[in-house]
Amino acid sequence: MSHLTLQIYNTMAKAKQEFRSIEDKKVRMYVCGVTVYDDVHMGHARFMVVFDMVSRYLRYKGYDVTMAMNFTDVDDKIIKRANEENVDALVVSRRCIEGFFRDSDALRVKRATFYPKASETIPEIITMVEDIINAGFGYVTPDGSVYFDVTNVKDYGKLSGNKLDEMISGARIEVDEIKRSPVDFCLWKAAKPGEISWDSPWGKGRPGWHIECSAMVRKLLGETIDIHGGGNDLIFPHHENEILQSESVTKKPLANYWMHNGMLQVADAKMSKSLKNFFSAKDVLAKFRPEEVRFYLLNTHYRGPLVYSEEALVEAATSLKRLHTSYGSLKGYKGNGDNNALGIAATAREGFLAEMDDDLNSRGALSYLFDLAREANRLMDSGELSAAGAADIIAMFEEMDSIFDILPSQKKGDDKLDDVMVLLIDIRKELRKRKAYDLSDMIRDRLAEAGIKIEDTADGAKWKLL
Repeated sequence: MSHLTLQIYNTMAKAKQEFRSIEDKKVRMYVCGVTVYDDVHMGHARFMVVFDMVSRYLRYKGYDVTMAMNFTDVDDKIIKRANEENVDALVVSRRCIEGFFRDSDALRVKRATFYPKASETIPEIITMVEDIINAGFGYVTPDGSVYFDVTNVKDYGKLSGNKLDEMISGARIEVDEIKRSPVDFCLWKAAKPGEISWDSPWGKGRPGWHIECSAMVRKLLGETIDIHGGGNDLIFPHHENEILQSESVTKKPLANYWMHNGMLQVADAKMSKSLKNFFSAKDVLAKFRPEEVRFYLLNTHYRGPLVYSEEALVEAATSLKRLHTSYGSLKGYKGNGDNNALGIAATAREGFLAEMDDDLNSRGALSYLFDLAREANRLMDSGELSAAGAADIIAMFEEMDSIFDILPSQKKGDDKLDDVMVLLIDIRKELRKRKAYDLSDMIRDRLAEAGIKIEDTADGAKWKLL
């Protein structure tokens, strides 16, 4: 395990800071999830894979991680979709949540501890709105809506850097709005005819967008958490308003570290459903393997922008194939050289840890995995590598891959593929004995299509990943 100090870029501090958990070796983390009215797109896939990597690395470092990721399952867009389909809003959201888990699992994202839904947190949301009103930061309007009084806040904009006076001067109140200031935001929306709603002290209504996360954090993780994460498009207004809501009640920091991933972009704009420039994760996974998609998303620093294109995914898949080939060759290596490879394995681990401890620089860490593969190939080609050395390099591959999960899943931790290949090679051998060369060649060709090469040598058939 690493003894280095983990540094995380904290959006609140605008700098990298040493990570110190509130409780020893325990981390409480909340990541803003998705509004469930359509399929998961690749922009969503990025934050899902990024924070999967973050939680995996924290566990690798010895932390017990409790993570929550929410579903906004009550929202104007969901209601609009439900009206178009003539079904209840929660029918739409439940269907989309099933799709989320289908895509999340396909991307090898480990499940969070909690997946709270807005519709299932109504009592806690109402209680928090009441607490905000009692603290002097909320007010009820004649229609039964509740708003947050932003002008009553003294340190507005500490996360985003926005200035309240500039926000007020640049904003305006629509004719039909009844809030006091243009910067105030809704905590509880009064029900409109035909909309999903719940009873509350102010009449029937539903939660505003921001309040659900504040209520969920307090319910599941406590008043102050270690890490709050999400895409950097949420810094303002969503995360800024979460801070206002929570801290107006608790008088404590909502989170000690704020982590934000960069946007996945298409033609200089962020990928989003509203811009109709999104590619669904389901469609992409129909063309590319999960490990190829994960590698594409992780082979850049999480805070930077990433431009989406199918060409970039093809390039990532080609690059990853070289790594898979090296890994497969190591798994099948039978050499008897005298190089135990301890030096190159140690160098790879040291570089990997240094990069990951530097604000989880996955791109830099992955470069050490490729360096290790190149050195392993050189030693195997020269016959210098010992069997024990190959085993050590395989162990290093798999140790690093516990964070990235980009190696073929069927070869990690078991020998199922080896067993299948031994059987297929025996079948081919028997077919060739019977001169059924067409069937023997069919097996070889079909395996090649699946990325596995069989070579007939003087010592018998050998196989390796392409």
